[in-house]
Amino acid sequence: MRLDELDRRIVAQLLEHGRASYAQIGDRVGLSAPAVKRRVDRLRADGVITGFAAVVDPAALGWTTEAFIEIFCTGATSPDEIYSSIRKHPEVMAAYTISGDASALVHVRVRDIQHLEQALERLRREDNITATKTAIVLSRLIGRPTDTPSS
Repeated sequence: MRLDELDRRIVAQLLEHGRASYAQIGDRVGLSAPAVKRRVDRLRADGVITGFAAVVDPAALGWTTEAFIEIFCTGATSPDEIYSSIRKHPEVMAAYTISGDASALVHVRVRDIQHLEQALERLRREDNITATKTAIVLSRLIGRPTDTPSS
């Protein structure tokens, strides 16, 4: 689906001000509240907007340690199989299939190193995961929400 400039501006407003009303968004993009609602409904129906979520400061929950874990799987493990193995672990914030030797790259957040070790042990017990390689985040340099495409 192609997005026009108004669609892009609405999405940008939702990314920046997720709790804004349709009227507030309309004021910012030059549309009425019902027109914004119709566009948001269409963007949701077309799969451009896939959901709405609260963004929580992990430190407020006590989850201050981050790591990236390379996951190595048996044979030709499909992305769906990897997803099934890692989705049930609450520490997993994001996961990606990647090129290279590893099957996937997983971003986790945990309370501390002991919690990281426990999460790694649980991941390694998954039937299709044969090995992991972990890099602990020392500091976050950039942490952007999903950006809107520029074209």
